[in-house]
Amino acid sequence: MANTFRMDPSRFDALPLDRGIAASRQRIEAMEKLLERVVVLPGINRPIGLDVVLGLVPVIGDIAAAALGSYIIWEARNLGLSRFQMLRMMGNVGFDAVLGFVPLVGDAADLLFRSNTRNLRIIRKHLDRHHPSSVVVEG
Repeated sequence: MANTFRMDPSRFDALPLDRGIAASRQRIEAMEKLLERVVVLPGINRPIGLDVVLGLVPVIGDIAAAALGSYIIWEARNLGLSRFQMLRMMGNVGFDAVLGFVPLVGDAADLLFRSNTRNLRIIRKHLDRHHPSSVVVEG
């Protein structure tokens, strides 16, 4: 019988699944890192993520990247952000998606316009003001 690979859940830190503010913050930060800062491009020392990679696939990749970015907005809704903040976040993801539909321009825009990082900044500002106990010291 062939050797099968079994994943040991104790070997990695899983994201928390509870409904707490701190858990939501960790999930949002993990999604932003996945979409915007997974690896660093050698030569230009610019971090890229799944958003840039998906942007290389015409139309379907941009739709998938927008859907993943919408998860951050959904989490923000659950955290109680205002309608104005939600509209700004939707505008960021929408603008990124529309730019992505333009060949070559969209690929360059994915490197420069980081909608998910902007949305994370909006969420952090809200959480720092309204839920200071969820603040994480980054080191």
